[in-house]
Parts: sequence; structure tokens; C-alpha cells
Amino acid sequence: MKTYIPKSADITRKWYLIDANGHTLGRLATCIARLLTGKYKPNYVPFMDTGDFVIVVNVDKIKLTGKKWTDKIYYSHSTYIGGLKEMTARELFKKDPRRLILYAVSGMLPKNLLRKKYEKKLKLYVGEKHPHTAQQPEVLAINFASKKLA
Repeated sequence: MKTYIPKSADITRKWYLIDANGHTLGRLATCIARLLTGKYKPNYVPFMDTGDFVIVVNVDKIKLTGKKWTDKIYYSHSTYIGGLKEMTARELFKKDPRRLILYAVSGMLPKNLLRKKYEKKLKLYVGEKHPHTAQQPEVLAINFASKKLA
């Protein structure tokens, strides 16, 4: 018996709309990463992009628990000597709240060539409005108490 490999025509991509209002960063990022990779689909294969598009609105209303606003530090380096920059989560959030979710989701994606494809399918918006109404996104209500996407 041969291993089933889906063709490009067999892959159906849906658009999902998630409201980040009041959700915790890490739990929301795991759900987003799972949708982007398509791991919940029966035709998932690790070397192909079988995931869906995800639109996240209200990213400016996300929560962090504990003292993560001050203790969680994001690093970047300019590749020059002494070019290490540090930012707390609060500073990064004030600069651009979308990057907080992008970094969390990006860290949960596979570290290979598919990561950029997955990141391009993630659309993050600060307010309620988004320009993707023509794609007719399915509103996804996330309930962390039952530990399921539904």
C-alpha cells in the first residue's frame, strides 16, 4: 500500500476569523499555529502547506498572565558588535501589538522553509475592522475550558 500524498487540487483552504479580545497570548498562539499548519486535517503531511488562513482582530486587547509584561524580554541583534537590543513585552506591545502575537506564533511553527508561507497566511489587525470580508471568513469561537477548537 502506498502512502497518500495530497495533490494541490485536493487541499481546500478556509479562512478563519478569531477575536483576540481577552484571550491569553500563549493559548491563542497554539490555536493559530495549529490552524496555519493544518495539523487538524486528515490530509495533513509535514512537508506540504495544507493549512488555512487566519485573521486575528483586536490584537491590542490580548492578555499576558503573571509578570510577563515586565519580565518577558524579546531580543534582537543587528549583527554588529554590541548590537544586542532588548525589549520587554510592554515596550514591544506599545510599539506594535501585532508583533507580540507574530513572535509567539512564529516560535510554534516548524523551523523550515514552510515557516514563511505559514506566516504570510496570518493576518493581524489592531481593531475590529479587516479587509478580508470578500473571503467570507468563518468566525471561530475559541473555548479553552474544553481544550478544543470550536
